[in-house]
Amino acid sequence: MAEQKIEFYNGPAGGWGALRSVKNTLLRHDIALKGAKTLLSANQPDGFDCPGCAWPDRNHASSFEFCENGAKAVAAEATARRAGPEFFARHTLAEMMAQSDFWLEDQGRLTHPMRYDAASDRYLPVEWDAAFALIAQQLQALPDPNQAIFYTSGRASNEAAFLYQLFVREYGTNNFPDCSNMCHEASGNGMRAQIGVGKGTVTLDDFEHAEAIFIFGQNPGTNHPRMLGELRAAHKRGARIVSFNPLHERGLERFQDPQSKLEMATLGATPISTHYFQVRAGGDLAAVKGMMKHVLEQEAARGGVLDHAFIAEHTSGFEALAADLQAEEWSVLERESGLGEAQMRAAGEVYIGAASSIVCWGMGITQHMHSVATVQMLVNLLLLRGNLGRPGAGACPVRGHSNVQGDRSMGIWEKPPAALLDRLQQVFGFEPPRDDGVDTVEAIRLMLEGRGKVFIALGGNFAAAAPDTDATWEALRRCDLTVHVATKLNRSHLVHGRDALILPCLGRTEIDVQAGGVQSVSVEDSMSMVHLSGGINAPASELLLSEPAIVARLAAATLAGPGGKGSRTPWLWLIEDYARIRDLIARVFDDFHDFNARVAKPGGFRLRNTASERVWNTASRKAGFMAHAVPRDTPVHRATERLPDQQVFSLMTMRSHDQYNTTVYGMDDRYRGVFGQRRVVFIHAEDIRELGFKDGDWVDLVSAWDDGQERRAERFRLVAYDIPRGNIGAYYPETNPLVPLAATAVGAGTPTSKAVPVLLRAHTGIVG
Repeated sequence: MAEQKIEFYNGPAGGWGALRSVKNTLLRHDIALKGAKTLLSANQPDGFDCPGCAWPDRNHASSFEFCENGAKAVAAEATARRAGPEFFARHTLAEMMAQSDFWLEDQGRLTHPMRYDAASDRYLPVEWDAAFALIAQQLQALPDPNQAIFYTSGRASNEAAFLYQLFVREYGTNNFPDCSNMCHEASGNGMRAQIGVGKGTVTLDDFEHAEAIFIFGQNPGTNHPRMLGELRAAHKRGARIVSFNPLHERGLERFQDPQSKLEMATLGATPISTHYFQVRAGGDLAAVKGMMKHVLEQEAARGGVLDHAFIAEHTSGFEALAADLQAEEWSVLERESGLGEAQMRAAGEVYIGAASSIVCWGMGITQHMHSVATVQMLVNLLLLRGNLGRPGAGACPVRGHSNVQGDRSMGIWEKPPAALLDRLQQVFGFEPPRDDGVDTVEAIRLMLEGRGKVFIALGGNFAAAAPDTDATWEALRRCDLTVHVATKLNRSHLVHGRDALILPCLGRTEIDVQAGGVQSVSVEDSMSMVHLSGGINAPASELLLSEPAIVARLAAATLAGPGGKGSRTPWLWLIEDYARIRDLIARVFDDFHDFNARVAKPGGFRLRNTASERVWNTASRKAGFMAHAVPRDTPVHRATERLPDQQVFSLMTMRSHDQYNTTVYGMDDRYRGVFGQRRVVFIHAEDIRELGFKDGDWVDLVSAWDDGQERRAERFRLVAYDIPRGNIGAYYPETNPLVPLAATAVGAGTPTSKAVPVLLRAHTGIVG
């Protein structure tokens, strides 16, 4: 265990610190040479797409199109460590449950399909055919297909996701909870209603032309480090970069580019943000309303601020929004945003002064009760000056996992459009289910009620990612069968149903050989670019199957096996050559026409984005201004009113720098100065003092929800930090137990993990 310490980090993001971290990661996984060679193939035309984030790649010929966290993801997959039958023979599940999430995934690559044995409390090897037969038997025995739940991770390829949704709909359900339900569902729902498309409208080229870039609720230095290269270039050419974030994040302050010889040699760095506003958690909607109120006032005072021609030709609802903004009181905007009037006006003035603006946002926007309204307010801001559908301007929701957007494009959606179901019926000759399925939170409730019997996960770490940990774990344990397709051991494999399987799959970095030869898969990045990805490393085990092969063999066993309904789809033939799958994708989705030819070109192709063309696929055939009141009845507001004699804090759950989603690569958070530990709470020094504590004290976090149920996360170290008063931050999944199932976004169902009302109590247990 590394030394536990809190030590202020004064360096920039990236630079030598990132290179040292990459080197140490490769050495720890015993792959110094192999890892270096693998990284040089990341995001290359003849290599593999990084299994980390969904930020696009500008230069597919560069040797350094990877970042620190991408390198950690690659190293974790290419590791020399193995978690095979011998490992599972040494450890019971009870023993492994006591270990940390970092320890579990650090054991290395899974090598054999495994089945849970209750008598020994261990996973034992199982043959692939037997595993598929067991799953098929359980699925065929269900009286209602809707008693099965099919979860999808955002790392599944387009080919795997397409086969998965096809299989599950032939089976008879739309129960497709996925990681989108827990992150950017609000972005898709908000934008789709407003501009007719649920994806970002910009490309990397737009970042070269933007005069202003506004960043809300995002920490690119940790979550999307390659984005820093674009921001660095924008700053150097004079663009204004305006950041709204409760915490001062190093990646939004300054960046040392590892590809810049001058910066590396001189220990220099490039500033990122020209303006930095520490908004309160959940205060972004009020802050944006303040910016727009200033814009309207300046239009009245000096004219020429709004794009009247664009508003008249392309939008509806402007008058209602203008009236709402005029009636808004600055005192309310200040109180709810945490910013002063002058700060909001300053941000608005930057917007007025830019001929073209991009607005970026992350989960600091989407994981709130009012997230859909906030997303629509960000789009309102763009619409005021015609900043959609022209160079250097647009909306940029920054997605997480590398193919989370592609999975949705392939039909992984619990609320499928009728047009998709109609096309599946035409192409494949079966009647798809028409009723909506369940999202993530609804799936947990379904299992808790005993109406969800089988849970199958195509990747991911559901038990750690989902909210209300105690409820989620109880839900999984009530299942008859839980199945996880995975590359490495994680917490979800230990929180299992009465029967359980782990099915090991190839990783993105590994060579995939099928009957038709070596295969590549395709992925879609955050800006709708679709490109191929082909591994270069030998598989970690000769027993590994690809995700498309696992899905196809499961479908063949379930739909065509004894007691199955039969299927006209040639499942096993399709996986002989993934080009056959892509041909079917092209028949189902018009935007993927000529899929194989277009994706074979270096860099792939971009899917059509109608909003980028100023074509609005909305009911009115126009982009809609959406007026929303400043939220004053959130769970934090209600808890504060209900508990007037106690200090209610708004907790933001967040990642450390040694983490991507639920995958913990190490115990450090270098940029925030936390080393060797994860159970910390970032809190303003004055809040520590008023509570009667001191920096370094240990506390328990208690959820201040109004359902009478105690939710507690114990033993967290207080760390004095530059954060707005009344707000605190701590890492997930450690704090997921504090997020109730009922705490979801209006209009999206996303867990509100960035604004959890909590109380702090002195920890009375023994401090280890």
